[in-house]
Amino acid sequence: MSDNKKPEKITAVKGMNDILPADAPLWELFENTVHSVLKSYGFQKIVTPIVEDTALFKRAIGAVTDIVEKEMYSFEDSMNGDALTLRPEGTAGVVRSVIEHNLVYEGPRRVWYKGPMFRHEKPQRGRYRQFFQVGAEAIGFTGPDIDAELIMLCRRLWDDLGLENIALEINSIGDAAERQRHRADLIAYFEANIDQLDTEAKNRLHANPLRILDSKNPAMQELVNNAPKLLDYLEGESVAHFEGVKRILDHNNIPYKVNPRLVRGLDYYNRTVFEWVTTELGSQGTVCAGGRYDPLIESFGGKPTPAVGFAMGIERLIELMKQAGDMSEPAACDVYMVHQGQAAQMQAFVLAERIRDAGLDVVLHCAAASGPGSFKTQMKKADGAGAAFAVILGDDEIANNTAAVKAMRGKEGAGQQASVAFDDVVDYLVGQIVGDHDHDHEHVHYHP
Repeated sequence: MSDNKKPEKITAVKGMNDILPADAPLWELFENTVHSVLKSYGFQKIVTPIVEDTALFKRAIGAVTDIVEKEMYSFEDSMNGDALTLRPEGTAGVVRSVIEHNLVYEGPRRVWYKGPMFRHEKPQRGRYRQFFQVGAEAIGFTGPDIDAELIMLCRRLWDDLGLENIALEINSIGDAAERQRHRADLIAYFEANIDQLDTEAKNRLHANPLRILDSKNPAMQELVNNAPKLLDYLEGESVAHFEGVKRILDHNNIPYKVNPRLVRGLDYYNRTVFEWVTTELGSQGTVCAGGRYDPLIESFGGKPTPAVGFAMGIERLIELMKQAGDMSEPAACDVYMVHQGQAAQMQAFVLAERIRDAGLDVVLHCAAASGPGSFKTQMKKADGAGAAFAVILGDDEIANNTAAVKAMRGKEGAGQQASVAFDDVVDYLVGQIVGDHDHDHEHVHYHP
């Protein structure tokens, strides 16, 4: 017997957010801009699974890291007992894919990816448990030129998105032998000052001492600032590589700051590392991080292959886009179809398809729960949709085999209405929207 109790509302998992229609245009703008910029540099898209073997990330990221120990969403496959993980980052899956499909044997590759990542950490502004990343990986290139090109690609993206106040920090962490010498001295230095280390730093001291340099603990900043600097341990080829990166950036007027504390705590990183940072997002200041990881592919069972890449958090960049200007207005459509009566509705469907065939965007009014809506109500919907034109069909139009076409905005004749023969409506709209604005693209939009 039902007790008529109202069902409990189910909400989203904490830290996993919806992207609502009001924000969708901003995401589309970002994604389209990213695709355009990456394509202009010769990058091809690669799509890898959201779920991978847990061992992949343990090997790539390292078993003794916060990501693997505390943040990964891992589970056992109930069908066969496999240990699986929702991907916490994108590079490992890309590397696995290029080895598995023998892409590394076909010569250098530029690939990019986009999609959701998952980490179980405390949600903060611009930092969520499900978050979206764009990343690029250049595989098979050895010189400093590709490192600099990736940095310049990012700079072009910021410019195309209209983003300012994003600064570049770079460093070199050298090669394995140089890092080993630095690591030994770093451990000795921190052991001599053990009483100044916090609990987290003590836990990292022997497992991952480079990560201590990332400490945000104010009480440790002087100690960290005086620690041995990895740059002082670089020799021959590492120095030449870093100087090569800086030379290209200087020649192209890309400003940067050499930050000796900028490191990667994972063993497979080497030589160039970089971050793009901003002061506009509070503590979550890094919007893009990259670096060279020449040893990784070999450690995954592939042949020795150099590689470098970056990843950027989309949510943080969307936040910056919002701050740069209100760009989240609903996207304008070209035509809104207004109709009243069954015969008009049938013709509206036919005409809407013809207009779409011509490459224009059409929103056809559909009945809401409150009913089909009067002409006045539908015209308000047309205005709210940001339509350039409303095409109106009613009993009179059906009887005369015509449509009323009303200019809605952005033109000298805004508000004017013309009666157009049904068979001429498409040509009339194309002439108004395409011709008047000199668009020659396959798919056009009218922007008031």
